[in-house]
Amino acid sequence: MAEAERIIGTPDIPGAAGAEPEQSGGNAVSGDRSGAAAPAPAERPRGKRRIAVLFTVAVLAYALDLVSKMIVVAKLEHHDAIDIAGDWLKLEAIRNAGAAFGFGQAFTVIFTVIAAAVIVVIARLARKLYSVPWAIALGLLLGGALGNLTDRIFRSPGIFEGAVVDFIAPKHFAVFNLADSAIVCGGILIVLLSFRGLDPDGTVHKD
Repeated sequence: MAEAERIIGTPDIPGAAGAEPEQSGGNAVSGDRSGAAAPAPAERPRGKRRIAVLFTVAVLAYALDLVSKMIVVAKLEHHDAIDIAGDWLKLEAIRNAGAAFGFGQAFTVIFTVIAAAVIVVIARLARKLYSVPWAIALGLLLGGALGNLTDRIFRSPGIFEGAVVDFIAPKHFAVFNLADSAIVCGGILIVLLSFRGLDPDGTVHKD
């Protein structure tokens, strides 16, 4: 009897064994599908490109810098400094042939080329920009670079050698302008975003 039961039961065993590979095969297919879908979020940036944010911030920063310099040249240049907060903060018009905050005045042409290169790099990076904070940071850099580059191209003593108009004069600090402020703020924001692991394409990486 036991022998008969064993013989009768043998067809069920291969069936069961055959069913398991099919199930595991199904899992493999499912695993392959899930494996194929998993990398997609990492490869495809989230949301939409933030080019509009970048250029809006850049235009605002550039316009504020341009208008402020026009007012300073018309109303403040060749006049006494204006006290805003006693000796701690003044408005004093000067012409700066160097980089931000008066550094490197013997390398005006070099700083002009660097500013132009920064603008080109930001414009190329804008094509894969999906992060709003990065768009703001790069917009500040772009607006500030354009502001000072405009001075270097169009102001005396000549094209690509023009002196930048500076007018914000804190006590015990170099005189600067709104373009310099935008560049510094944009740079600080980029450092903070990098520390947080946020990339320009909107993805977050962890070291």
